[in-house]
Amino acid sequence: QTSRVDAVRHATEKAKAFNFELKGAVLASDAFFPFSDSIEMAHKQGIDAFIQPGGSIRDKDSIDYCNQNNLSMIFTGFRHFKH
Repeated sequence: QTSRVDAVRHATEKAKAFNFELKGAVLASDAFFPFSDSIEMAHKQGIDAFIQPGGSIRDKDSIDYCNQNNLSMIFTGFRHFKH
């Protein structure tokens, strides 16, 4: 299984390969962000909004990073990825 950091790296590299503009883009995840590292990496690439189901005991880390950097994060409350 791809790590969350590798998944963000792969997605942003692929978007750039197709000449998609990442500044102002939204990153959606079918699972929660348990750490802020993925959010920070995506933000450094220009992404400034995130949508995720939430539910991690560490949601506050991602929320804090978004609040400190004026980023938007939406919680759906619905998890698509289950294992």
